[in-house]
Amino acid sequence: MSRELKVQERLQAIEQQLKASGLWQSFAPDSQAFASTEPFCLDTMSPLQWLQWVFLPRMQALLDAGAPLPVTLAIAPYYEEALEGDIPQRAQLLHCLNALDQLFESPN
Repeated sequence: MSRELKVQERLQAIEQQLKASGLWQSFAPDSQAFASTEPFCLDTMSPLQWLQWVFLPRMQALLDAGAPLPVTLAIAPYYEEALEGDIPQRAQLLHCLNALDQLFESPN
């Protein structure tokens, strides 16, 4: 299986985990929230909003365009810090994020 297909599967697993946990949002943040210049849109979005509305669509757009994927990726450490312990199914979501990060740890 190609790296791109593995990335696609892991992105879908993150989306499914967000939905299963009741963390998937039906409506996007205000358009101004997307204009942030801060990493993870820290000043305008919650970590879960950024994941759903920025990260997942951007990664999917790269895959759809056949564009190069990032050489490295490490978003799980941010979410280990950013997500409070009472987030539903936190451990499962972190597992999905770590699984995605692992695809970018060594060259394929």
